[in-house]
Amino acid sequence: MLTVHLKKDREAPVLRGHPWIFSGAVESVESDAEAVGVADVFDHKKTWIARGLYNPKSQIRVRLLTWREETIDRDFFARRIAQALALRQDFLSTRTNAFRLINGEGDFLPGLIVDRYGDFLVCQFFTAGLELFKDEIVAALSALESVHGIFEKSEGRVRDEEGLEPFGGVVSGAEPPETIPIQENGYKFLVDVRRGQKTGFFLDQRDNRAFLSTIARGRAVLNCFAYSGAFSVYAFGGGATEVISIDSSRPALELAEKNFAVNGFPDGGELLKGDAFAYLKECGRTFDVIVLDPPSLAPKRGDVTAATGGYKFLNLHALKHLNPGGYLLTFSCSQHLSTDLFQKVVFGAAVDARRKVSLVKRLGQPIDHPVSLHHPEGEYLKGLALKVLD
Repeated sequence: MLTVHLKKDREAPVLRGHPWIFSGAVESVESDAEAVGVADVFDHKKTWIARGLYNPKSQIRVRLLTWREETIDRDFFARRIAQALALRQDFLSTRTNAFRLINGEGDFLPGLIVDRYGDFLVCQFFTAGLELFKDEIVAALSALESVHGIFEKSEGRVRDEEGLEPFGGVVSGAEPPETIPIQENGYKFLVDVRRGQKTGFFLDQRDNRAFLSTIARGRAVLNCFAYSGAFSVYAFGGGATEVISIDSSRPALELAEKNFAVNGFPDGGELLKGDAFAYLKECGRTFDVIVLDPPSLAPKRGDVTAATGGYKFLNLHALKHLNPGGYLLTFSCSQHLSTDLFQKVVFGAAVDARRKVSLVKRLGQPIDHPVSLHHPEGEYLKGLALKVLD
């Protein structure tokens, strides 16, 4: 057990429940300061305040797990997983068998993501501390009902910053098929967990796709950054007369074509491989609905200024290509870009596009992507449903 002592007056965020302790707040570390492991955290008066996982290589020195003096072991993780599962079981529809089971800090398990696709789980271990408990966590997950296999897909910037190599492969049970069939709100999708983005599917857009289906009837829809076509499927399901889907990945568009077919939309509209930025700038026609769901344009805090330019470009040209009375569903999944700044950027785009715009609805993460009130940074997905007047 490591012991971490905080500098004077640096304990307030911890006492308020924030799960991160940065390197600048640490006064000293007892035991092996170069080791990764469970750490007890004390304030400058040597009063115990929390327990978490320490990593000397990370700017986030400690990721807190509990504010009680309880043992961190398999039983601890099993309890947290059971609490997370109870939330999902209480609120998710029986027509949906794909959801996020563990959402990191939102489920008080910092650095852990677990998505469920039917009978398979896909895990992401982002921190060195969690790596120490991987066997215990996998064992707890394997004990859940109807889990046939667990696939790990741990990669990305956070893992790099933790000093961890990327890893992908089966960690328990059966190997997943090439594509896993799932159901979401009654629609069918095929998920490629090995080669797809993130864990294979963007579960966080479930509610926003459902909203699109309510406004799509009789309308022409442009789905930018379409990936495997989920927004497009919902548009067809909602009665859209035309759907154009554009993405830079050919494998993603090939999977989109399969998703159209399994849902009874074999024509699938028009699938375009290309750059959505260039398409919006050069497109010579207008639409009734446009969906903008780009990848994060600000993966680091220092990228925010450049990202605002990218978001403004996308929204400016999208607004120029909307028919009077048309809808724009625009999103940012950049954690470092605040909701307020995102709305200001879109407002600037509307002014420059000379369109009068109403905010119809704020869009965001569904219930299986909870956000801890003590960790507002976890509210990464923000969206606006806009309607243009003229």
